Amino acid sequence: MENFTLSNGVEIPAVGYGTYLTGEKDDGTVAAALAAGYRHFDTASFYGTEQALGDALKASGVPREELFLTSKLWKDEMGYKNALAAFERSLQKLGTDYLDLYLIHWPRPDDLTAEWQQLDRDTWRALEDLYRAGRVRAIGVSNFLPHHLRSLMKTSEVMPMVNQIEFHPGYPQTYTVEFCKAHGILPEAWSPLGRTRVLQDERLAGIAAKYGKSVAQLCVRFALQCGVAPLPKSSSPARMQANLDVFDFVISDEDMDRILTLPQFGWSGLHPDYPRETV
Repeated sequence: MENFTLSNGVEIPAVGYGTYLTGEKDDGTVAAALAAGYRHFDTASFYGTEQALGDALKASGVPREELFLTSKLWKDEMGYKNALAAFERSLQKLGTDYLDLYLIHWPRPDDLTAEWQQLDRDTWRALEDLYRAGRVRAIGVSNFLPHHLRSLMKTSEVMPMVNQIEFHPGYPQTYTVEFCKAHGILPEAWSPLGRTRVLQDERLAGIAAKYGKSVAQLCVRFALQCGVAPLPKSSSPARMQANLDVFDFVISDEDMDRILTLPQFGWSGLHPDYPRETV
C-alpha cells in the first residue's frame, strides 16, 4: 500500500475501503477487507455503519494505530455544538478515543434557503477545536465545491486537509480537483468506480485490456494518477483484493488524456447546490 501525505504531515493509505450501504450489521465484510490489506476505512454517521465497523475492527485484533478511520457529520449535525456532539457519538460507536480524519459531509443542509456560509464556518470551528485538542489527526470536508471552500477559507484558522467528492471516469470534476491541489487539500474519491454504466463502458474496457486489468482496476489507478485517493466499495473478497492490485502498472499519458476527456456519464446526480430532481 502506498500513502498520500496530508498538508499537516499525516500519512493516509492511498486506497481506502468505503462502507456506504454495507449494512448496520457486519457480515464478515470488514474482516475480508482487512485480509485483503485495507487499513483505511471510511464511514459516516449517515451511513449507519459506524457501530458495525467499530465492532468488527475490535474483533479483528488489528492494533488501532495500524488503522486509519474517517467519519463525517451529517447535514442535521451542523453547527458548533451539534458538531461536537456528533463527533462524540461517532467515537462511541466506533469504539475509539480519536479519529484519523473527520469531515463535514455536505456544505449545505437540506434546506437550501438556509444561510449555509455561517453554518459551515461554525461547524468548521468545532472541527478546528477538535483538531487542536488532539481528538482527530486531520480534518476536512466532503462534497465542497470551490465556492464553498473559498467561503470557508475566509475565516478558517486551519485549512481543510481533505475534500471527499464524487470522482470517476465520466465525472472527474477536474476544476474542483485542481482547486483542491492548489490549496494543499487532498481530493478523495467516493464512487471511484462509478456505476454499472461506467464499469460496462466499452471505451474503458478497451483501455483496461491494454494493461491486462479490469475496468474497476483502471478506475482506481486513474484516481491515483490524478492525485486523488479512491475509496472503492465491494462485498466480494476477490474484488476487494483486485481493487488493491493497482500498483504494478501505469496508465500512459495518452490513455489518461482519453479518460479525462470522455463525455460526462455515470454521474450520481447529486449536487450540493441543487435538488437532485432539477439536475
